[in-house]
Amino acid sequence: MIHHAPHRYDRAFLVGLALNGTYIVVEAGCGLLFDSMALLSDAGHNLSDVLTLGLAWTAAWLAGREPSERRTYGMKRGTILASLTSAVLLCVALGALLWESAQRLQEPVATSGTTIMLVAAIGVLVNGYTAWLFHRGAHADLNLRAVFLHMLADAAVSLGVVLAGLAIALTGAAWIDPAVAIAVGLAILASGLGLLRESLDLAMDAVPRHIDLAEVRACLRELPGVEEVHHLHVWAMSTTETALTAHLVLAAGADPDTVLRRAAQELRRRFCIGHPTLQLERAGGAGCPEEARPPEC
Repeated sequence: MIHHAPHRYDRAFLVGLALNGTYIVVEAGCGLLFDSMALLSDAGHNLSDVLTLGLAWTAAWLAGREPSERRTYGMKRGTILASLTSAVLLCVALGALLWESAQRLQEPVATSGTTIMLVAAIGVLVNGYTAWLFHRGAHADLNLRAVFLHMLADAAVSLGVVLAGLAIALTGAAWIDPAVAIAVGLAILASGLGLLRESLDLAMDAVPRHIDLAEVRACLRELPGVEEVHHLHVWAMSTTETALTAHLVLAAGADPDTVLRRAAQELRRRFCIGHPTLQLERAGGAGCPEEARPPEC
């Protein structure tokens, strides 16, 4: 399991930033020159993704820093905050795109379909290649998945703009330009809201979506020597690392060291939980000593 974005992604971030930054300048310039809402809105969307790349790269770097006396978990949680910020940026950018496109749909402006096609086709290549750079890490790291989805969304938007340019070149209908921008924007907004929901869940210490809490409880309860499991909590330390705390009630004669070792092995093997903290209790024991209980316990 990846514990933070490995150093090999540094080159992917650098290449992605360079390609997309250059393309934004070209696309926005052509959008202004030929008065194309589709190109301008796509350039704005691309700008949000360049910010996303920068945030994700910074978060990946922070995740690799060693823990300190003040930040005992290190700064791994920065990857969660980065993915949350990326999701918000994506939704805001798409909201602005939809609003402006709706305004333009009421008063269509003639534009060059051929130019739109050529510029947007470059965008498909740039964004598609950048998404490919992160496709492997997207399966295990929400921070990298945010980048992957942003780039894939940009490639889809650019492809929609290519089709819009083709339709405009063939028919001369100016309303196609903002209409396509609205259609593609709505499609991407659905995935953006999903990313926002998942990132917000992790920021609020919800159980990661790939983990079934009932299965974790059953796994611990089925361990030899364990009679009961309670006070079970699972949360994300970062977009790739999961932590767990639980109380295990031991049967008479159970060896604590063996139970702890087996529990850690099973949690890592079955759920990729690499940071378990387990408190052992004997059956019939108090569990939480009176002197250790907080006032509300």
